[in-house]
Amino acid sequence: MIEELKKENLEELANNSFLSIETVEKDFESNPFGKYLVYKENAEIIGYLYYSDIYERAEINQIEINLIHRNCGKGSKLLEKMISLVDKDITLEVREDNVPAIKLYKKYGFVETAIRKGYYNGVDGILMERKKTL
Repeated sequence: MIEELKKENLEELANNSFLSIETVEKDFESNPFGKYLVYKENAEIIGYLYYSDIYERAEINQIEINLIHRNCGKGSKLLEKMISLVDKDITLEVREDNVPAIKLYKKYGFVETAIRKGYYNGVDGILMERKKTL
């Protein structure tokens, strides 16, 4: 089940070791455009997608699935949900050595638009964009 995590329901994170309440509170305080989608199984958060819905575009800040739940479609479901919620162009940066993530993004129509040299502590970042579908 995927749902939006809001400031009003952060208590859901109280006993969660995967995504800390402190991290989410900090993100909400520092980013007025920030939104969290969480993927739950048996009331446990096993993945999340944090994005910014900024006026004319959206930007994926982070997507993460708990290690034992990877490679079984949960990241795809989070990404599909986010795409269905925003009706605009979406951008993101990804480490050039994160091949599984790059494949996932390309599967959903993201294209490489630029390279950011050394963006991730010496590892190049790839700027990717998905244009809004008409």
